[in-house]
Formats: sequence, C-alpha cells, structure tokens
Amino acid sequence: MDKLRMVGGTPLKGEVVIAGAKNAALPILCACLLTDQAIVLRNVPDLQDVRTMLKLLQEIGVTVTFPDKADRSHMVLDAAVIKSSEATYEMVKTMRASILVLGPLLTRMHSAKVSLPGGCAIGARPVDQHIKGLKAMGATIKIKSGYIQAETKLPLGRLKGASILTDMITVTGTENLLMAATLASGTTILENAAREPEVGDLAELLVKMGAKISGIGTDRLVIEGVEKLHGAEHAVIPDRIEAGTFLCAVAAAGGEVLVKHCRPDTLDAVITKLKDAGLEIEVGPDWIKARMQGRPKAVSFRTSEYPAFPTDMQAQLMAVNAIASGSSTITETIFENRFMHVQELNRLGADIAIEGNTAIVQGEEKLSGAIVMATDLRASASLVIAGLAAQGETQVDRIYHLDRGYDRMEQKLTLLGANIERIK
Repeated sequence: MDKLRMVGGTPLKGEVVIAGAKNAALPILCACLLTDQAIVLRNVPDLQDVRTMLKLLQEIGVTVTFPDKADRSHMVLDAAVIKSSEATYEMVKTMRASILVLGPLLTRMHSAKVSLPGGCAIGARPVDQHIKGLKAMGATIKIKSGYIQAETKLPLGRLKGASILTDMITVTGTENLLMAATLASGTTILENAAREPEVGDLAELLVKMGAKISGIGTDRLVIEGVEKLHGAEHAVIPDRIEAGTFLCAVAAAGGEVLVKHCRPDTLDAVITKLKDAGLEIEVGPDWIKARMQGRPKAVSFRTSEYPAFPTDMQAQLMAVNAIASGSSTITETIFENRFMHVQELNRLGADIAIEGNTAIVQGEEKLSGAIVMATDLRASASLVIAGLAAQGETQVDRIYHLDRGYDRMEQKLTLLGANIERIK
C-alpha cells in the first residue's frame, strides 16, 4: 500500500495546474447512459474514482475509448448497447457516487438494480431522497438483499414528471433525479435542489444533449422531459476543491504559488476565509495567485451547502488553523463523522478538541513530523498540508484515499519545491 513521505518547512513556489472536477466528472460519466449516441468528454481527471466509474460503466455495456492513448483526460463514451442494468456490490462498495447510475438506467432502460453505496466512512449519507424522488416519478422500488431494485410499470415504461421537494439538500440526489427527469413524460420540478457548480456542469452537458432544463444554478430546477437525447461534447469544469487545497497548502507552508486553470468564482467562501487568515490573494478569470509570509491567523467557520463554506474544504482549513495564531472553532453541519482527521493532526502536535459537531482549535506555533494515517479523501489532504508545515519528517499511510480525489498531488507539490515522495 502506497505512502507519502515528506519533510516540512519548505515554502512553496511556482505554478500548479488544476485538473477537472471529480465531483462533476462522476455524474457526467453516468449521463452517457441516457443516449445511444457518443459523448465526447475533455478535462476528465485521471483519478481512482473515475477509473472505478469507467469500469462500472463498461460492465453495464458502455464502450470507452481514448483518442490519444497518452491522454486519459479526453475520452469517448458510447452506450449504444446496454448489456446489464445492474451495478454490483463489488463495484459500488468502494465509491458512493456509483449510485448515480440509478436514475439514468431507470429512465432509459425502465429498470435498474444498484447496490447500496459505500465510499468514505464520513457519515450515513442516506439515499432515501433519491428513492423518494424516483417514487414520485412513478417508479416501483424495493430494497432487497442490499440492493435498490427499481422499475417502471407506466405506459411505455417512461417515468412521469412530478413536483419533488427533497427533505434536505443532496448533491447526488439532485443529480440522479435531474438525469432521470430528462427522459420522463411531462415536466419535473426539483425544489430544494443542490446549487453546487458540479450540478450546474452536469445540467449544461444535459442541455447540450437535448434536455430542456431551466433554473440551472438555482435551488429550483424545471425539466421538461424529452423522448430522446443525443450525443454531445463537453469539457469538465476545473476542480474547486483541488484549487482550494493548494491554496491552503500555501497558507500553511508559506511561499507564492500561481494556481492555474481554475474557477475562482466557485471559491468565494474559501477565498474569503483564507484572506482573513492572512493569505494574500490576487484573482484573475481562470487563475489565483496566493502569497503567504509568516504565520496564518486563526479563522472560525461553519460548513454548509454551496455557496457557503464547503464541507470538502473543512479538513484542509483545519490544518491551516492548527498552526495559526490564535484559536478557532469549526462547525461541521453536513457529515456527522467528518472529524476523524483530528486525532491524526493531534499526533503531529496540533491542539484540537471536539465538542459535538464543533472542533476547537488552539493554534500551535510549530507541528512536528510523525507517522499518521489517512481516514478519508479530504482527511488525507489535510495531513499532507500539515506535513508540509511541520518540522521533520511526516509519513501519511493509506493514501489510496488521496488518489481517489487528487490527480498526482505529490508530483504537483514536488514541482512547487516541496520535499515529498511516494513510497510504493
């Protein structure tokens, strides 16, 4: 199992190019199931989660080709023939996003059997809202032997439009219902829809495929169902979480870095907090220049749905707060188990206590290198950030979590001057 070893204390300097967004790429890959024509995608990140999703789609019957064998960011997906409407436990257990095949398979093939999902152990993350919405659209759904078994018995097998108000904001739930509604009969209204940029990116592709969607970027999506969707070309948006992670690395380790090929407009909440922490930030249309001298200042924050501070950046900014001047409180409102990185940060010398869903961080002037273990994707990134700022050598075990969401992070950090290497 691979590990990362680093020696902290070196300021970062140079340029880093941000990859396509994992959280946009995964639903976009599933959208190919909605048509029998080819979907051409660019800027797809080469991540373990993406490879897992491609393998799942290939098991279903999708043909995946790479026009340039050396460039896995450019691919062609062809779902002309669906061999199976089942997503097995073996494929789904490692990645929660596999649930995103449910809506497309059901609306196109009129039946689907999808294992209940796995992924990072950061909370329950139930799929009840997916099921509630699909039932409202006329699907018959049973949970049996760990599988969601769904089918439509409506005229012609099509789902029907419905007005759906989810009990909570759910990103994958919005995406699943959005894709299902594109081929439904009639109009579907999704109230309390997720507003994340990744949802908007999926909607933009669906429109290119012939879907009729209004309200993109708002919490009310209106979808007029069509009988058929066609092929399209699309470039995945840049990963705002990867960009924010590198900004936090600069805030913790110091230095000056130009973050290229990003979307600053999707990072307002993160940029605001990092500015409060003392990070000097200059923003362009598709770049962010970050500069840090000295120790950061502690900043308190609360996670919430977009456009508020994202839960996927909580661990990374906590690592910055761990070495900041002053104390801070961090309240996590999205996932109940997303403080598992705290005990590992404390192994590096951080002073963090947990009270319910709030972490209280007393900033330490210096952290000390140690062997730590990654517990989930974003926790991995926080430990790397802390290791870059710590004195001495830090080793991060179980970085397969990191590879699920970051494209060659250690290589990009090496180009910025970090003393970091992967141990096979």
